[in-house]
Amino acid sequence: VKKGAFDFISKPLDLNRLLITLRNALDKSTLIGEKKALQKKVRSKDTPKMIGESEGLKAIQQTIERVAPTDARILITGPNGTGKELVARWVHHQSSRAKQPLVEVNCAAIPAELIESELFGHEEGAFTGATRSRRGYFELAHHGTIFLDEIGEMPLHLQVKLLRALEDRNIRRVGSESPVEVDVRIVAATNRNL
Repeated sequence: VKKGAFDFISKPLDLNRLLITLRNALDKSTLIGEKKALQKKVRSKDTPKMIGESEGLKAIQQTIERVAPTDARILITGPNGTGKELVARWVHHQSSRAKQPLVEVNCAAIPAELIESELFGHEEGAFTGATRSRRGYFELAHHGTIFLDEIGEMPLHLQVKLLRALEDRNIRRVGSESPVEVDVRIVAATNRNL
């Protein structure tokens, strides 16, 4: 059962218990199917919509439609409140990675001493308080898109590690020597003039 079996039947065989187990297994299977259907329906409603008729918005939409199907890395710039996050979501939903995860990370909201662990994960015992291994945002976004909001707020020493992750397509968890391969599309945003 710990390894994934639904239930077990002991000998001698009790037909009533067998029938109950089968009924429960069928019910669980039905519930799982319904859950997947509902999740798909919710995801389709989460697809962002851009509303407006201005020439600027039309130009942004055309750019997104041209760039989204590629695997190109994207940097979105603009003042606070201009919809950079919405653009990132729209890019993801129009890409070939739309069925994979979109992991959103606000780089400005994570303390500098924790951001490496948050992005790349860590191994058990890597630092005080690391009581178990943990996957980072890059691993969670594997085959999907990672949106790094306020990338300009990221400490310089971490930008070097981020560049290495982009070039090598692998990361190292904090406290680990072995690389972990990751396939992610990077979409970043900033309000700064980088």
